[in-house]
Amino acid sequence: MTTVERQPDHTCVVTAEPATTAGQRPPGRLRRIAGPITRAVRPFDIAVVAFFLLAAQLLYVNLWADLAHQYLTDSGGDQNQAEWFIAIAAENVAHLHNPFFTTVQGFPDGVNLMANTVMLGLTVPLTPITLAFGPTMTYALLLTYGLAATGIAWYWVLRRWSVRSRPAAAIGAAVAAFAPPVISHGNAHLNFTALFMIPLIVDRVLCLCRGDRVVRDGVLLGLFTVYQIFIGEEVLLMAAVGMLLFAIAYALADRGRVRDAVKSLGKGLPIALAVALPLVAGPLYFQFFGPGSYTDVPHGPVVNSPLSFLQFSGRALAGDQAIADRFAVNRLEQNAFYGWPLAALALAIAVRLWRRPLVKALVCTAIGGAVLSMGSRIEIPGTGVVVSGPWRLVADLPLFGSVIESRFGMVCAPVLGVLVALAVDRLAATSDLRLKMWGLAAVAAALLPIVPTSYATNVRPPVPDFIAHGTWRQYVDEGQTLVPVPLAHAYTTESQHWQSATRMAFTMPGGYFMAPNGPEHTGGYNPDPRPTYRLLGTVYTSGRVPVIGPQQKAEAEEDLTYWKAGVVVLAPGFNAPPLYETLKQLLGRDGTQVGGVWVWDVNYGTSAARTKEGERLTA
Repeated sequence: MTTVERQPDHTCVVTAEPATTAGQRPPGRLRRIAGPITRAVRPFDIAVVAFFLLAAQLLYVNLWADLAHQYLTDSGGDQNQAEWFIAIAAENVAHLHNPFFTTVQGFPDGVNLMANTVMLGLTVPLTPITLAFGPTMTYALLLTYGLAATGIAWYWVLRRWSVRSRPAAAIGAAVAAFAPPVISHGNAHLNFTALFMIPLIVDRVLCLCRGDRVVRDGVLLGLFTVYQIFIGEEVLLMAAVGMLLFAIAYALADRGRVRDAVKSLGKGLPIALAVALPLVAGPLYFQFFGPGSYTDVPHGPVVNSPLSFLQFSGRALAGDQAIADRFAVNRLEQNAFYGWPLAALALAIAVRLWRRPLVKALVCTAIGGAVLSMGSRIEIPGTGVVVSGPWRLVADLPLFGSVIESRFGMVCAPVLGVLVALAVDRLAATSDLRLKMWGLAAVAAALLPIVPTSYATNVRPPVPDFIAHGTWRQYVDEGQTLVPVPLAHAYTTESQHWQSATRMAFTMPGGYFMAPNGPEHTGGYNPDPRPTYRLLGTVYTSGRVPVIGPQQKAEAEEDLTYWKAGVVVLAPGFNAPPLYETLKQLLGRDGTQVGGVWVWDVNYGTSAARTKEGERLTA
């Protein structure tokens, strides 16, 4: 019996299977399935998988050294936020609550979880781990092995579609998965490091272009897209823009081949859409029209300078955080920083291989993503000249208004990975030993400076005994909230850690999440701030005690009533003294030290308060 196998380089190999002689048992189903797999997987493939796992583990070695106490230094408040999302997803599953909404935070208005980066596609399957070991364990697993899985997925796709050399595919995959912008987001943004579905989506689109099994590939593309939506919609949007840029450029470079691909896509994409829409229609409706939904996020221009593409990121081997900080809004948004050696190498590869339509399309895609990331107004370095950027054309389109422009610089990462893989593949095939040596040396010289270093960590503040030991329950009646001071915000998220560390045992107002603000319901990074929320936040950031008069006291009473507050809690920490003095004046009395925090019992008139007061009088 003969079989025909299609190889990654699109050649066909005819193999013969030995006939079964009389008395011999035919191979079992497991053997028939495992046989092609074991023949396809080679020791080098296993070594590549091990390399990506080890590399990711080394990046997060400081975090794994002590999960209970270490916190990624450059994550700001985003690690606490990510762990909170992980914890709330697990609790919703465990208690069969609505997975798209909660009032545990942001009380009483709540949080539209679908409109936030809860990443249900990752957090829900890992619920058993979260419940058993805590959200920090899940957080570390997703950061570490999401990054490794992305490298493995790109290796498989590059080997399947672009190059014959396995080492070339491995190097290209490493560039794509461990690119400086990805490493920057690796400080906390799970949705920008667990990118393993994007290569698989690209693979299915390419399969549809080939047109061999349109129905199967269309169904898989639809399912893969749905899963990516539940990991990160913003990443999917950027990937879609990148693939569109690539498709347009490739169509112009090789019109004959594109005609056949368009016919196959015309059959397969409707199938993918028919599969995906019924699965995501409800969740997306809830995201955009349900409670807690919002419109665009007015974050102001966050763009890449043309010079930022030539710089080294702060986490790179040749990087300097002080220099990198001048080119990015923060250390989680270093969305370019590929370094001038890699840019020079990419230019040399493009010139050398320019005749190939694939290279032309890749270069156009990289340029398109880079220019989009520069925003609506692009300043030409050293000239003072400002030109209009293409972002102006898409800024007002649906979804784009909520995207940080500079993140489109990440489109360049897989493009550079493919270009490097093509170059190494060409070098591996040449018989000119001198050319091979010099070429590989140039590749090494371009990549070595951007090799990432391990993430720094610091010791995170412990959960106060008042919270950890459940003492707060003596002050909070059913249906009431614990009000932490300062209330959770983008710049202070410790109270989110209190919640995630105690399995969402208490409810609180405030929070660090995307929510509607103002009468137009524009997106903000916290709930629509009430007067006391805003006042305490100002004290926290400034360290100054404001003038407290009758109006502020009345607003505080009204806000505490709105929040159904049972107790106000202030933990020692940054600017705690001015916060204490502000609360003392707002509430008209000193706080009581209990379990390592200052407490103001505001639960007067409730059954719990009457019980505590009776016990005090009896004593």
